[in-house]
Amino acid sequence: MVELDVKIGAKELYDYMLRHTYNSASGLIGSCVGALMVVGAFSTGQWMFLIFGAIILLYLPWTLFLKSRAQVVANPSFQKPLHYKLDEEGLTISQGEDMVQYKWEEMVKAVSTGRSIILYTSAVNATIFPRAQMEDKKEAVIGMISTHMPPAKVKIRN
Repeated sequence: MVELDVKIGAKELYDYMLRHTYNSASGLIGSCVGALMVVGAFSTGQWMFLIFGAIILLYLPWTLFLKSRAQVVANPSFQKPLHYKLDEEGLTISQGEDMVQYKWEEMVKAVSTGRSIILYTSAVNATIFPRAQMEDKKEAVIGMISTHMPPAKVKIRN
């Protein structure tokens, strides 16, 4: 069993949103279109393509940045630390009197970024384990996830 307390701030939420968005079809298509417009500007000399391409490439990260900040301020669940408990049954998340449990079989996938380990509890919802707040429990958390989830669902880099 591994227990830890985590406070999700704007940086952690932004990291999750970037990873989630750029690994979806709309994020990939937007990046490709923006990049093609920038390349098109250099190959055709039409500098309007450069401007539109830059706008497309910068729009998504900027709006995600603003959205993460606003969400952390507006959502009361981000104001206090979350208590995570990983055991043989699954993941338990508690905050004050509120508690929710997920069985390992319900987990969709586990991925990592340079800043976080992300455990998806549905296609769009996830539990964020910021590496900076995990201290000496990082290996134990990765071990629990890797032990209880099928290898095809786990894509965590150390």
